[in-house]
Order: sequence, then structure tokens, then C-alpha cells
Amino acid sequence: MATARWKLVLGVVVVTAAAMVTACSASSDEHEIVVYNSHDQRLTRQWADIFTEQTGIRVTVRNATDTELTDQVVAEGDRSPADVVLTQNAPAMAKIERAGLLADLDPATLAQVTADFRPASGRWTGIAARATAFAYDPVRIPPAELPASLLDLQQPRWHDRWTADPHGADFQAIVAALLVLDGEDATRAWLHGVHDNAPAAPNAVAALKSVGTGRTGGALLFATDWYRDRIAPEPAGGPSLPHYFRGRDPGAYISPAGAGVLTASRHADDAQRFLRFVTGAAGQHLLSGGAALEYPVATGVPADPALPPLDSLDPPRVDPSAPDPDKVVALMRAAGLL
Repeated sequence: MATARWKLVLGVVVVTAAAMVTACSASSDEHEIVVYNSHDQRLTRQWADIFTEQTGIRVTVRNATDTELTDQVVAEGDRSPADVVLTQNAPAMAKIERAGLLADLDPATLAQVTADFRPASGRWTGIAARATAFAYDPVRIPPAELPASLLDLQQPRWHDRWTADPHGADFQAIVAALLVLDGEDATRAWLHGVHDNAPAAPNAVAALKSVGTGRTGGALLFATDWYRDRIAPEPAGGPSLPHYFRGRDPGAYISPAGAGVLTASRHADDAQRFLRFVTGAAGQHLLSGGAALEYPVATGVPADPALPPLDSLDPPRVDPSAPDPDKVVALMRAAGLL
């Protein structure tokens, strides 16, 4: 199996912070953790660097996609060399949790995170969150014609007018939320509408470029991708704008990135300490400014002012552990999207 040969991109971050290493860390691996990461690589590197500077605990980061990471963790089971997993979307964490591979998180870590962004099980927690958006060209799609609901995009009038990346974990997280909120029949119908109406894009940047070049009028993605594109030297999205679905519509879903400590961890105390840092004020403030532009999940930490306030979006409540990634893949294959 390809993933069992470790297809994670070995973008390894080993931070020594030599000035802080003391006699208490004499063993070569006594104060080192391995993080499997499919979240934003630059942000995770910042977390790792600062954590090492503050604690002397070295961090090795191995980067991958959500699918590669979850497949690898499940294949390794209790033999995994990883201590911590960070994922881009909730379904990936839900799959690892269902495999029984996550340890309980420290109550002090969970207490730092808003209840909406962590599952009731206490086996993992959100570390950042992103809002769903429909990026659109206001010339090709006048504001008066924008879809009021995510479900509107299945209607024939949207044929060839929008795009998305159905193979990406972000799109599948949106589908997973729709499945939880509206059920299998509604999700199946919507996916068939996507197949009929939306030419597929290979990634979010390509989807935005499709809008920016006038090939399509809109693109369904997470708003973070649009905001990050805005600060690029040459935005792929051109003159596009983000349209938000509101009023607890499935399209108003807020997707949490997740983190957990594996039961296989050989450095569980240090792993728990790392997640306590990531979800604390110091770690969460890194989500504002720069190229992160994600919503903090820690209580009392403000979001970047460029992002609309979360309460203005009136998102639906989705238990982070509820999404069923296997069912999503099955429905998408049946609709011809995979």
C-alpha cells in the first residue's frame, strides 16, 4: 500500500534552540516530539519554532494531505512514531478518532477552546477554523443573482457558472457538514447537481483563477483561500469578492482544523504540552495577520479584522466528530465526482 511506505512530504522542521538545551534534555530523543501535519505548513512551523524556543522540546514535522495523513496513521496503528496529529479539516480527525487511536486531551487544553470547536469526547480539539464562501466575479454574477443557500448551486441555472475542487479535503468537509445537517437524500441530490453544474478545479488556487480569468463566475471554497489570495502579488481571483451563506444554512458551516495526541505517543507529556501551547493565547494569536487568516478557536482571542465576525455569519452547529468521511466519499463516487 503506497501510503504505508510513508508518502508524507518530509518537510521536516527540526528546531534545536541550542541556547535553551540544558542537562535535563541529555537524551537524544527524551525531549522531542513528532508531528504529522496536514494543516497550513507555515503556521505549523511557527508553532513548532516558538514552542521549542519556549520549552527546549524539539519538534519534527512531517507534512501531508488530510487523506495521506489519516491513511498513514490508521495503517500504523499503535506502531506509529508520531506523537501529535494536526489536520486541515474535522473529518480527518473524526476518522482517526473512530479508529480508536487518540488519547484523552488534558482538561486544561480543552478549557482553552470554545465548545463549538471541540468534540464532546475530549479526544481532540480544534486549533483554527475557516468559513465557507462563494468567491464570485460581480460582473458575471451580479449581487442580486447570488445564491441564497448552498443548495441553490444544484439548480440548472447554475450550470457551468461555478467551480470547486471535489477531490480536495476542504470541499469534502463542506459535504460532510451538509450530510450531518440535511441528511443523505439532500446531500446526494446536491452532489449530482455539483456534477452537472460545476466543472472541477484541481485546487483552490485554480478555482479562483477560473473566476479571475472569466472562465466561471464563482468558486466554492473556504474564505481563507480568498483572503490569502488577496495579499498575493498577483491575486489569481482577479476582481472577485467573497459571498457568505448565512442564517445557519449548510453553506455557513465553519470548519475546524483539528489536533490530537496519539495513544501510541512515546512522549505523551510533551505532546500534550505542545497542544496546550497551540490552543493557548500565544499560539492562537498567530492566526491573525501574515498569511494565516484563520479564525482562532481559543476563548477571548480576536480574529484578524479582515475576516467577518463569526457571529455575523450565524453558522450551523456541527459536532466536530459527527462528519463521516467514508460516507462522504461513497456518496461522491456515486455522483461521479471521484
